[in-house]
Amino acid sequence: MADVVFGLCALTSLVCAFLLWRGYRRSRARLLFWSSLCFTGLFLNNVMLIVDLRVFPDVDLAVWRTLPAIIGVALFLYGMATDKSI
Repeated sequence: MADVVFGLCALTSLVCAFLLWRGYRRSRARLLFWSSLCFTGLFLNNVMLIVDLRVFPDVDLAVWRTLPAIIGVALFLYGMATDKSI
């Protein structure tokens, strides 16, 4: 059951990233760009979680699976701090 939840979380993050990217391409609102990068990082985090827990259960990939989420959130914060249209 946990695998289904992890997969749905990854799928949701991917769909959000895609929709935000599509919205950015249409409107060129920079906040949508940074948000799509953030959700891409969260998607990669969810995929790495599945890989860590199911593919390599004996190897601890906690640092590597957290890294995409930290980078995604950091990019979002950078975009929020530097965007002058907000």
